[in-house]
Amino acid sequence: MANWLQKQWITFTLWHILLIPFSWIFGVVTFTRKSLYKNGWLNSYRLNVPVIVVGNINVGGTGKTPLVIWLAGQLKVAGYNPGIISRGYGGTAKGTLPVFSHSNPQDVGDEPVLIAKHTHCPVFVGQNRVAAGQALLKAHPECNVVISDDGLQHYRLQRDVEIVVFDGAKGFGNGALLPAGPLRESVARLNEVDAVISNGKVTHTVNALQADGMTPIEMQLESGAFYNLIDNNMQCDAQAFANQQVLAIAGIGNPERFFQQLQRLGLSFQSQAFPDHHEFQPQDFKQVNADIVVMTEKDAVKCLSFARPNFWVLPVVAVINEDLIQIVLNKLQHKET
Repeated sequence: MANWLQKQWITFTLWHILLIPFSWIFGVVTFTRKSLYKNGWLNSYRLNVPVIVVGNINVGGTGKTPLVIWLAGQLKVAGYNPGIISRGYGGTAKGTLPVFSHSNPQDVGDEPVLIAKHTHCPVFVGQNRVAAGQALLKAHPECNVVISDDGLQHYRLQRDVEIVVFDGAKGFGNGALLPAGPLRESVARLNEVDAVISNGKVTHTVNALQADGMTPIEMQLESGAFYNLIDNNMQCDAQAFANQQVLAIAGIGNPERFFQQLQRLGLSFQSQAFPDHHEFQPQDFKQVNADIVVMTEKDAVKCLSFARPNFWVLPVVAVINEDLIQIVLNKLQHKET
């Protein structure tokens, strides 16, 4: 069903005769809800430190996690002590919980574990982001800024900076709201945020970005050396896998981006895509006879408990123009004054 919807969201088909009326209803509901928060009819809450929301208007993964990791690092360099909150999508735990690099991703979600591993910042998860933020600040009063991983539409939590990231290759699909398209909010929402980030070069026509002079800042994901999932000290490049049977797996929002990255590294491989946030189990690899299995870090945190010696991971880091951190710092400094 999910794959079918993804295909429908690229363009308009006969199915949209049925779907578009539901998109109109969805648009009315989301606009009304946003207006109720904006005008104070629904209560929203402000934490006692500035809040930066990194989110999207699309359904599915767009690259928020590497952006959050990059942003946390940049804020540290600027002298801030960031904390990070997340919904913990895919996790089964209830309530509000702290997340550590060794936390079980089945409990707290894969992305928060990855963020905790790379940022060494306090990380809390909870469906109620206000409660998550309050719990984080109570446990870590040294934090003087909070980054919300996702939550652009979580208007119950007031924010000081809004950053939207989108997939430069996919763009915004057919530009329609759910369920006729992939959008949670209209593309016009981009004119209200502080920065729009393109994950990769923009290859999809995005006319709405030209409104009000909104120019996306490009983010590139650069790969490091492969490391062994069991022994992280074992590292190598793609040439080490030459003349071996390689299987590349990906359970992320855009698996093709990962596969293309491997191709650019000169790796020859077979590929297998899984749904985003797929909960990997040992049986997923029962029939795998490849010499080498390569995966993303997001998938690796869910495979660690049953890792095999031939499981290898390709880490990526976000490379972003310094214009973004300057926009964020200017907003934070303006709030302080």
